[in-house]
Amino acid sequence: MKKTNKIKKAFVAAFPHTVPIFAGFTFLGIAYGIYMNVSGFSPIYTAIMSLTIFAGSVEFVTVNLLLGAFNPLNALIITLMLNARHLFYGISMLDKYKGTGLKKLYLIFGMCDESFSINYTANIPENIDKGWFMFFITMLNHLYWFLGATIGGIFGSLVKFNTNGLEFVMTALFVVIFLEQWMKESVHHSSLIGLGISVLCLIIFGGEHFIIPAMLMIMGILTLMKKSLDKVGVCECQ
Repeated sequence: MKKTNKIKKAFVAAFPHTVPIFAGFTFLGIAYGIYMNVSGFSPIYTAIMSLTIFAGSVEFVTVNLLLGAFNPLNALIITLMLNARHLFYGISMLDKYKGTGLKKLYLIFGMCDESFSINYTANIPENIDKGWFMFFITMLNHLYWFLGATIGGIFGSLVKFNTNGLEFVMTALFVVIFLEQWMKESVHHSSLIGLGISVLCLIIFGGEHFIIPAMLMIMGILTLMKKSLDKVGVCECQ
């Protein structure tokens, strides 16, 4: 009974933190589910992918990977590039995940941007078990995405409407993410470097082959310029 009460208190404490995520994940998940259906996949594929992959941008990209030529190496590299930031998330959470037992396995699997932000910054009350708190944050966010994607997949298969242009949702997603990041930045050096390299690689390698070279170059150049970019950011903020 005592353990059940501890788990219940952790859930009650965690749930309010995930309410804003519920709205975003649900509607974006619905768009993803409809996009999957438009691309020719049944709702069961949408449900399985949203449950097992749980990486929004990668799931959108996976649609094109599944429809294209079989190239597992290309899929691996793109996935690593898109989710490379999670390497740093994981390092940041090493101490916080200590002592969480087997829950750590799911916490690692389910760590997305939103779950990381909440679990890293939340002030967990002393009477709340931190392991169960972080578990429920991660589980609820995962559930929201899964429900949204599944609803979208079912809705898209039952309701027939003009879906011309819906495939643009993935492009729109990345544009919105970029603009949101641009607005958060005090200086835009890294964003401009990314844009410049992407355009250069597009010209050199063409539209079908520029993504991987561009990502590798962006990551390499930003890594080499990290110290100077940090200094510029500090100076301009002052």
